[in-house]
Amino acid sequence: MNNRKILVGLIVLMIVGTTISACAPTPAPSAVKPTSVPATAATAAFPLTLTDDANRSVTLKAAPQRIVSLAPSNTETIYALGKGAFVVGVTEYCDYPAEAKAKPKIGGFTQIDLEKVIGLAPDLVLATDIHAKSIVPELQNRGLIVFVIEPKNVDEVISKLSVFGKLLGAPDEANRLSAQLKSRMDSVTSKVAAAKTKPRVFYEIDKTLFTPGPGSFVDDLLTKAGAANIASDAKGGYGQLSTEIIIARDPEVILLGDMLFGETPETLKARPGWGNITAVKTNRIIPVPDENLVARPGPRIIDGLEMVARALYPDLFK
Repeated sequence: MNNRKILVGLIVLMIVGTTISACAPTPAPSAVKPTSVPATAATAAFPLTLTDDANRSVTLKAAPQRIVSLAPSNTETIYALGKGAFVVGVTEYCDYPAEAKAKPKIGGFTQIDLEKVIGLAPDLVLATDIHAKSIVPELQNRGLIVFVIEPKNVDEVISKLSVFGKLLGAPDEANRLSAQLKSRMDSVTSKVAAAKTKPRVFYEIDKTLFTPGPGSFVDDLLTKAGAANIASDAKGGYGQLSTEIIIARDPEVILLGDMLFGETPETLKARPGWGNITAVKTNRIIPVPDENLVARPGPRIIDGLEMVARALYPDLFK
């Protein structure tokens, strides 16, 4: 699942809320035996109590052996920490790594089938902010342990790995991964800091000209990559610019986050008036081959950061 649909969907959800697919509340099954899930050898201390990103105190009596993930970013992080074998349910959009695609599906990113989640008898459900107001209480009322985790920026993707590590009984793996990612991030930011000027950048989420604004996850990545986001004064994390504004602000680089949905440098160049934009004149229209690397707050975000920085500063990353 490319995050373009998720990003646009989240803008709509700010108004209409999150959908739950479920029948009347039912108690969680008392006992469902795990199938082909190996025993865990946790190195973290349990029982464990942590405060999640919804400001809830959550206690785990033991390292989880049956995990349901309600977000692709959480799924990627679980696998990156070597705990993919304990995942028993994921969303339809959990497409990385390849093994995640074979896991039982519990709905979409925002349309969660509660009864499917309950039927999997998880001992931990990993949710995000978008689930906090409705889905999390419903699952909690059914006796499930739910933890909300939502990195707000690139730094938090790295720092919250320690939380994942504690939850999953993999603190050493989390420490190693966070150190590796931070080293790579620091390498990028130190290189782009040497640049005398920052290129003006327009990041296109879709052809209706939605783009990341201040406070958004993608804007933080663009800033770390050394970009001057032309939508830095937008109201809210994501906004819709007009053609006139984009032409007036004259981006020097255009990143096509909607490449997989049919937009190409050629289709962009054919738009009325866009031939006057510097990025078009200099042919610096850069398709983003996998928007998940840029918009999904998981461990691969540093791949996205490196990709964008190389596109903006090819001379610094030879």
